[in-house]
Amino acid sequence: MIAAATAVRQIANPSTSLRTGLSYQTFNRRMGLWLFIFSESMVFLALLASRFYMQGTFRPAEMNQGLGLIITSILLLSSFTANRAEVAIAHGDRSSFLRLLTITIVLGVVFLAGVVTIEWPETLHYAPLSTGFGTLFFAITGLHAFHVLTGVFILALVGLHGWRGRYTAQDHWGAEGSIIYWHFVDVVWVLVYPTLYLIG
Repeated sequence: MIAAATAVRQIANPSTSLRTGLSYQTFNRRMGLWLFIFSESMVFLALLASRFYMQGTFRPAEMNQGLGLIITSILLLSSFTANRAEVAIAHGDRSSFLRLLTITIVLGVVFLAGVVTIEWPETLHYAPLSTGFGTLFFAITGLHAFHVLTGVFILALVGLHGWRGRYTAQDHWGAEGSIIYWHFVDVVWVLVYPTLYLIG
């Protein structure tokens, strides 16, 4: 939790090496973010490996494949809009940056709503927490949902900074760092989706 809070503070902070005159500051922030992402990746990989160790390739036939495909597509689309938002601010196009960032946030919220309000209640009927698959399913998707929620919060902070004009084409580490984190969240789901929905 402390590492997560530190990462949020560093990503959302709009100041960069251009403001401090210290070129290593941006480098340190990037290294800090990538180390944080690496450590979080190990947690997800351990959970995904546990799915096969404990359950093999078993997958309940009742899983909502249509919903799984829809929410996956939504999250992948959000990664595209996030990338375009970063490109926009890198070219000094603040209006396009804010518009695309808002779309990314909305897509993230829609993804969360699909998982929490539809997928989880459905899954509880055929894979309750008392079952091995249910325990792993809710542990993996719950942890991922927490990261998505964190990402939405960070993007909202970055959007606020962008609206206040704190980012420029030369000075936008906050936007860059937050979008790197968002891509990480999306890549994790690309691994989670086949592990839970397709294999078996």
